[in-house]
Amino acid sequence: MTTVDAPLAPVLDAIDVPTELFVAGEWRPAASGRRIEVNDPSTGSVLASVADADVDDARAAVAAAAGAAADWAATSPRARADLLMRAFGLMQSRSEELALLISLENGKSLADARGEVAYAAEFFRWYAEEGVRLHGHLGWSPSGANRLVVGYQPVGVSVLVTPWNFPAAMATRKIGPALAAGCTAVLKPAAETPLTALAVAAILEEAGLPDGVLNVVTTSTPGPVVESMLTDSRVRMVSFTGSTEVGRVLLRTAAENVLKCGMELGGNAPFVVLQDADIPAAVEGAMVAKMRNGGQACTAANRFFVADAVHDAFVEGLVARMGDVRMGPGSDEATQCGPLINDAAVRKVDELVRDALDRGARALLGGAPAGGQGHFYPPTVLVDVPHDARILHEEVFGPVAPVVRFEREQDVLPLVNDTVFGLVSYLYTADLARGLRMAEQMESGMVGLNRGLVSDPAAPFGGTKQSGLGREGSTEGLLEFMEAHYIATSW
Repeated sequence: MTTVDAPLAPVLDAIDVPTELFVAGEWRPAASGRRIEVNDPSTGSVLASVADADVDDARAAVAAAAGAAADWAATSPRARADLLMRAFGLMQSRSEELALLISLENGKSLADARGEVAYAAEFFRWYAEEGVRLHGHLGWSPSGANRLVVGYQPVGVSVLVTPWNFPAAMATRKIGPALAAGCTAVLKPAAETPLTALAVAAILEEAGLPDGVLNVVTTSTPGPVVESMLTDSRVRMVSFTGSTEVGRVLLRTAAENVLKCGMELGGNAPFVVLQDADIPAAVEGAMVAKMRNGGQACTAANRFFVADAVHDAFVEGLVARMGDVRMGPGSDEATQCGPLINDAAVRKVDELVRDALDRGARALLGGAPAGGQGHFYPPTVLVDVPHDARILHEEVFGPVAPVVRFEREQDVLPLVNDTVFGLVSYLYTADLARGLRMAEQMESGMVGLNRGLVSDPAAPFGGTKQSGLGREGSTEGLLEFMEAHYIATSW
């Protein structure tokens, strides 16, 4: 292990956090010898450094995955499930240390980090259970000429690219179904938060992972490294979570070899409060939908549309709740809102807030960077936000709630759907029939109806329009890593 900063000591006492590349079952340095520094966004201090892979390292990882593919595909679903269940148990037993690791390298509060670890581990358990229950079917051809025998086979070597905001959950949400399906894989985690992904890989290794089934490459040059893998004829699948802009680039690259693509991209989630809504419940739901991970989530509520009759009561409650949020270092037990990931994130949030203020919005809370040490932006509530403000059309990715007033129910749906994104929407109303009717008209892959949280390993997670392709979680997430295989026969 490379020399690490003192805050990591409690983590290292309980779990292994390698800092090298994981290729063919070995922890090895990058071919170039280069390293990437991993910083604590709360303080800016260096926590550790990890290997900085180049194109040659990526090709070696693909070769390792390809070499292990046939044996892993032939491994029984039960044996694959047993491995995932052992990994689930190890993650549970080390949940506190994993949560601290996430808080240190990501900045999120310990409460949020604990929630992420529990959520991340569940993907291993869910796919351990789901992988042994995937059945094909047998039927007659409508003509009666033959039988239809349909089964499922692993798609093949898969490249998994994950973001920094949920470094454990986004990794397990891809690793779990890939391994359960019988695919081998190469994971490329974000350079900002590689330690958590490496710790998860070490847990899988401890659980009995065969050499080459999962490989991990960390890199400061993701463009050429990922491109080299996607243009390798041995790769058959890419699963990416990140921005729509990068997703477009990867889709163009994947088209060259006609890869199967899973894309979980950006969001611009509306949060709608109708006049009959339970306002205290809506405020609490807004806190969950907006403030989880300090707003740094693709599912975060980005635009608040509140009926005129309850606008002032909702805003008053939201300002009070967000004003009570304690901001501080993620690893501090008292912290409720940690820092943003880096200075660029702070600048982007501030740019969107200042644009809204320049166009006539008012800040009832916050409205400017915190300053001082770390990458902090305080919880912010904006009202009287005009429809042309950029913050209503771009993903803010921070603890900012822009509120728009509306009068009639029929007026709000065009505003809700006026976006190229369609990941998730939130709606609060006391009338279930009305809520279900409106939910069906919301152009998003998921809707939280009187709930501020939609994520669940058993649910199909994904969006419409430019928020992505395919689904993660649920049975659908397993099928993303499989191909239907049909045999025509008679007897």
